[in-house]
Amino acid sequence: MTDVRLSDRLPDDLPTNPMHRAHDWMNDAADLAGMRNPNSMTLTTVGAGARPSARIVLCKSIVADPGYLVFFTNYASRKGEELKTNSAVAAVFHWDSIGRQIRIEGTAVKSPAADSDAYFSTRPWGSQLGAWGSDQSREIASREALVAQVRERARTLGIQLGHDTQTLKNDTPPVIERPPHWGGYRIWATAIELWVEGADRIHDRARWTPAAVAARCTHVRGRAVARHAPATLTRAP
Repeated sequence: MTDVRLSDRLPDDLPTNPMHRAHDWMNDAADLAGMRNPNSMTLTTVGAGARPSARIVLCKSIVADPGYLVFFTNYASRKGEELKTNSAVAAVFHWDSIGRQIRIEGTAVKSPAADSDAYFSTRPWGSQLGAWGSDQSREIASREALVAQVRERARTLGIQLGHDTQTLKNDTPPVIERPPHWGGYRIWATAIELWVEGADRIHDRARWTPAAVAARCTHVRGRAVARHAPATLTRAP
């Protein structure tokens, strides 16, 4: 894969709303990063005993104003259960080939049902069936048991599958409604960090927070922004 470095630093005049820059960066990644899922992000939630857990999810949109990003999941999954008791989350995008990273901290709340319905309707029927057929994060006896469960739930929904769960007995795609246990979350950003890879590991970082984080920070629209030193200034061996 060919690296595409777009810039080795952030602008001198930092943007007043970093979510616009985050939105543009995700679009740049889709165009240039050469990744299968450039919208993938690591999502961290907090469970019982204040124990964190992380997984990769797909960010489906970044809405710069008023300032949230969206992902979809099974509400009964581990992440969904943890979000019921602690809505604080952290997310990281990292695009190594273009030398950029975004860190976001915030609060996750369920998306409006209409938004979840609209997105679910755009998914392929197989993915829609999967939302009904798999009890995400629950233990299963075997792969065969999972496939049998998907077939049984397809039958309950009136779907006639073919020789496997990816084919139909006829050519007409079924109409499948969104299950109540599946939908979107909006992560309302409270802190955002933009990171640009620099030469000799002198990276460029800036962090936006609701309140002042350093004596030299600049206040913009109620949010403070400050440049941060990179993790290391030494050349990798």
